[in-house]
Amino acid sequence: MSKSEDLIKNLIVLPHEYEWLDFKENWFSKDEIGEYISAISNGAALCGREFGYIVWGVNDASHEIIGTTVSFDKDVEHEPYKHYLARNLKPSVAFEVEEVLIDDKRLVLLSVPAAKSVPTKFLSQAFIRIGSSKEKLSKFPEWEIRLLNTLSNGIPTIVSMAAPDYAQELTFEKLFMYYGAKGVALRKETFKKSLKLLTADGRYNIMALLLSDANDIPIRVSVFSGKSKADTLFSVKEYGNTCILYAMDKILEYGDAINIIQADERGRISERKDIPLFDYEAFHEAVLNAFIHNKWLGMNAPMISVFTDRIEILSHGGLGLEQDLEGFYKGVSIPVNEILASMFLQLRLSERSGRGVPKIVGAYGRESIKIEKNFIVVTIPFNRINVTPFELNEGAGSDVPDGSQKSSVKSSVKSSVKSSVKIIEMMKENPEITIPMIAESLRLTRRAVEKSIAKLQAEGIVKRIGPDKGGYWKIL
Repeated sequence: MSKSEDLIKNLIVLPHEYEWLDFKENWFSKDEIGEYISAISNGAALCGREFGYIVWGVNDASHEIIGTTVSFDKDVEHEPYKHYLARNLKPSVAFEVEEVLIDDKRLVLLSVPAAKSVPTKFLSQAFIRIGSSKEKLSKFPEWEIRLLNTLSNGIPTIVSMAAPDYAQELTFEKLFMYYGAKGVALRKETFKKSLKLLTADGRYNIMALLLSDANDIPIRVSVFSGKSKADTLFSVKEYGNTCILYAMDKILEYGDAINIIQADERGRISERKDIPLFDYEAFHEAVLNAFIHNKWLGMNAPMISVFTDRIEILSHGGLGLEQDLEGFYKGVSIPVNEILASMFLQLRLSERSGRGVPKIVGAYGRESIKIEKNFIVVTIPFNRINVTPFELNEGAGSDVPDGSQKSSVKSSVKSSVKSSVKIIEMMKENPEITIPMIAESLRLTRRAVEKSIAKLQAEGIVKRIGPDKGGYWKIL
């Protein structure tokens, strides 16, 4: 397989066209192709890519290879068409045109180098792609400013981009505590430099803001009462506005708390099976990847949504630069935030072994990862074999097992569910009830009651207001 054939196959599996990529069938327009070269060249620069591409012979909606009759080997205005394009592109653009045969179908690949120093123009006019349309750059001043900044200073990163002016008085006590808990020494004299928390002009950058004790980046777990965001929002748990390392740990702890172990005796011959609600390792890798590869430049954090049948973990930004789809699924990681990825490796939060995505795919298939242009969503489905207090309080009546399934669930698990419901009822009747009083009333051990209450608290069903003595229970 030739290099160009391999390139085209990697391009057509991408879910969308991009600022640096366009597909055509047999379309040909003498001047518009030059305008597209300008747009693709400028788009590639904005996205930090070395080249952009136009491929003829591919359906732009389905990305199906259909072949093309387009030819660049013709004369236009008494000169070869390639010369006409090159003469009217400023500055000079060393584009290349290549014919490729795939499955006996002819394609034409136009490779366009990214703009350097100044925007690429055709007939003295610069163009840009907005979504899937080609537009004059002058019509979009904000894009023109972004392009000029990128051409002058390079692609903005969480290291090169300064934090807002109001966020230049930062503290990092939690960061030091986190490093200390991991057994890694962090020196106060040099940590800003070693962790690259300062811009070239000495200001705190976005990286510093993410790791500071207090910031204005909310990181939430939204719990819905049904299977879509149209259903009632049951609760919102806020873990952000602080060092993202702590926020991530809290989300992982929450996932561990709701990952109940279900006793499955269906078809039992000898030993029962303990079935978790979901694959925690897959969940762990999805959250880890979301934090490492999230596009933090926009100050938007990953979004965690919990439904009655699944968890969705969304990270902003789509695939990283130079990351192809097949390599992504195989675990060939190209970090969006290289410095942040290195920090996670230093703290032994990640291994950089490329096992994250393959672990998720191995557990739930490729369809569990949805890749869009500006975000990636990982879906962790629930494997329910029993009704839990979490379901009872979210109105998930449609997920209640039938009679044959109910009879096969271990009695201890049923008893645990009933006990949790009774605990809720007792707290409603007497908010000041104590754990020993609950244990005595239900004839349970204090430890069993504490464990049930811990789960109810983790699921956002009950909350303790005030101290153990003198406080009360609130049903959320």
